[in-house]
Amino acid sequence: MHAIAAALCLLAAPPPDGEWPQFRGPGRDGVYDGPRIEWGKDGPRRVWERKVGAGFSAPVISGGRLLLFHRVMDMEVLEAMDSGTGKPIWSDREPASYHDDFGFDEGPRGTPAIASGRAFAFGADGFLRAVDAETGKRLWSCDTRARFSVRKGFFGAACSPLVDGDRVLVEVGGRTDKGGAGAVCFDAATGNVLWTAADDEASYASPVAATFGGKHQAVFFSRSGLLSVAIDDGEILLRFPWRSRNRSSVNAATPIVAGERIFLSSSYDTGAVLLDVKGKEPKVVWSGDESLSNHYATSVLRDGTLYGFHGRQEYGIELRAVDLETGKVLWSEKGPGAGTVSVAGKNLLVVSESGELILAPASPRGFSPVARAKAIGGTVRAYPALAGGRIYLRNEDTLVCLEGVAVPQVEPGKGPSGEGAGGGAGEGRKR
Repeated sequence: MHAIAAALCLLAAPPPDGEWPQFRGPGRDGVYDGPRIEWGKDGPRRVWERKVGAGFSAPVISGGRLLLFHRVMDMEVLEAMDSGTGKPIWSDREPASYHDDFGFDEGPRGTPAIASGRAFAFGADGFLRAVDAETGKRLWSCDTRARFSVRKGFFGAACSPLVDGDRVLVEVGGRTDKGGAGAVCFDAATGNVLWTAADDEASYASPVAATFGGKHQAVFFSRSGLLSVAIDDGEILLRFPWRSRNRSSVNAATPIVAGERIFLSSSYDTGAVLLDVKGKEPKVVWSGDESLSNHYATSVLRDGTLYGFHGRQEYGIELRAVDLETGKVLWSEKGPGAGTVSVAGKNLLVVSESGELILAPASPRGFSPVARAKAIGGTVRAYPALAGGRIYLRNEDTLVCLEGVAVPQVEPGKGPSGEGAGGGAGEGRKR
């Protein structure tokens, strides 16, 4: 760990009810508002660690249990463990045949979801399963690749299931004999298919739920662009094409909903677009490739400012703050490299691909880190889970649980002592 005096926002002693039950947290937006986490000069304390299988799937937390979806040898394993100790509780296994044509990790990409006593996981082969979250008993499953005639994509199935009430929604990218099955809705209790919609190929983004014009919808960012459908019956309500002309491209960042606005972002010379969806047809508020082009990591929104990674992961990516309503770049910082960004209280929690944790106030005025610590080695592409005052983080073969120590709370633009924020990184470039 790097010995840098600093602070993050979470408490060292986690309550038993810390929740991070789905992709990007309780609100599916990358925002954590639980107990403070903070660390001092020696960095956060490692509570436990354990070896795990392959995959980019993030951990999820509910009821004192951590669920991890990973590939162990030739099995995709959905495993429950005690979130306080890492001790295994149960596991559900399914044979895995996914082979990555580009030599990347062959484990699951999508993050599980826990809701109403059930856990749902969608594997790289397109195999969807539901299990009892308490016992691990298999409740139902669906081989979506076989059932919906899904063609293999570049990097396998990557959708993190969206649970909305008694329904589970997944971007499948297939077809039926009656039409498209780009998006599919299942009954959460039985696995029965309630509806299929659109003929869009699957992307690597995950859907979110939203209500526009009094209609509750699932908002997808498919390979073709925006696809929003009524959760009740699958009626297509909104469409907007947004994809690269390059066939070897992907859409991977999850849509961000802000009131009656939808923000989409992609790389491959595509860029971002903010859509006004008050009417029957989406209207462009602004668009372009110069503001915030997300390659694989979704941005976060805090107080009208987007924070996220701009550019291709392998070509000198930058962390940026961008005004949501105008697309104006407020600051840009090359230092962190690629990674993920979440919001913890009033702060950004950046996890770099190299396994460094960085804490900085979520401020449109500049990037001024107040805490940095090397948390884990290897390559980190999965999102962290933040629950009950702890950080759960994985790389390609290890899962760690971290907690901090009590130090003063950080206010935007100020360091732990009330003076200007330190940490050695300086202020981001103004634009």
